[in-house]
Amino acid sequence: MAEVLGRFAGTYPDARIELRFRNPLQLAVATILSAQCTDVRVNEVTPRLFRTYRSARAYAAADADEIKDLIRSTGFFNNKTRSIQGMARALLERHAGRIPRTMEELRELPGMGRKTANVILGNAFGIPGMVV
Repeated sequence: MAEVLGRFAGTYPDARIELRFRNPLQLAVATILSAQCTDVRVNEVTPRLFRTYRSARAYAAADADEIKDLIRSTGFFNNKTRSIQGMARALLERHAGRIPRTMEELRELPGMGRKTANVILGNAFGIPGMVV
């Protein structure tokens, strides 16, 4: 994997994530929203979402219908709302409301597959991984 990552870095030295975020929680939420959706659309939705919900506790306590209304245009909003709120509750119960820094711990969170975990590890924590 190191060789492949090295080749990608050489070929695409300015490659970066298109999702806009300021912290690991925002990246986790944006990455969940990006499933079956464009990053452009996610970036249109997240400013208001991130102003409204600033912590795992806020997402966990939120009215699900309010989140759905804010993210409706990303598609699959019912499932995405469940994943975001489930992730937030798990963060509060297991990680003091913070995004963990290991693949194993991330994969245990609702809405987190290997791809999402690698996006978070690489872009929030600088831990390289393969995102396909």
